[in-house]
Amino acid sequence: MDKLNLPVYDLNIKETEGKTVIFDVIRKKFVVLTPEEWVRQHFVNYLIHHLGYSRSLISVEHGLKYNALAKRTDIIVYSNKGVPILLVECKAPEHKLGQKVMEQAMMYNKTVNADYLVITNGLEHSCLFIDRGSNELKFLSEIPSFEDINKKS
Repeated sequence: MDKLNLPVYDLNIKETEGKTVIFDVIRKKFVVLTPEEWVRQHFVNYLIHHLGYSRSLISVEHGLKYNALAKRTDIIVYSNKGVPILLVECKAPEHKLGQKVMEQAMMYNKTVNADYLVITNGLEHSCLFIDRGSNELKFLSEIPSFEDINKKS
């Protein structure tokens, strides 16, 4: 798999029934290792080990309905109060990030209602804060820690 612009983690990868699988620490099971899953697992570990997010407050591949369509968010992080605070949309490294990906994350967020959105392909990361008071979108230079986000929720 591709080298990412994220710290390297000791991920549990194995071959089973002719497929490469990776252990998802959130879902607590092995899942097929796709390029997008590679990014998702690295980003989950980044949130936990570098930004102080609690594993128990992270949801992966969470189902939601948008305009009667069944969709799945890549990562949702909840506050200590159980309120969604961060939505992450992961793409494969070869997938370019741009307006279309941010619009997808924002569409999902109409249901989730988190104040922070991140889009990542493992090489590039973009973080957006939705200021509900001024109804403005603010791009951030870095992804905030759990402590910083949880103080505001």
